[in-house]
Amino acid sequence: MDNTNKFAPELVEALAAGVHEEWMQGRLQEGWVLGPQRDDRLKTHPCLIPYEELPESEKEYDRRTALKTLALICRLGFRVVRDQKEG
Repeated sequence: MDNTNKFAPELVEALAAGVHEEWMQGRLQEGWVLGPQRDDRLKTHPCLIPYEELPESEKEYDRRTALKTLALICRLGFRVVRDQKEG
């Protein structure tokens, strides 16, 4: 069963942005820098920018990761529920 439509879009987007931020911070700590194209030897990558500035194709990659993570959480028997005090 496909559960991807049951998650609030704002949750998916926030999680996707967090996924990107963690990836970016890891790369930066490893000495990677912004560059016009990915180059593993020079440690350059064009996506070392804030999530909001990414091309839509890159955002979609992070959204898929977010959705797969949320789906796994549900398959493991957990529920993702918004705290009513926060909403």
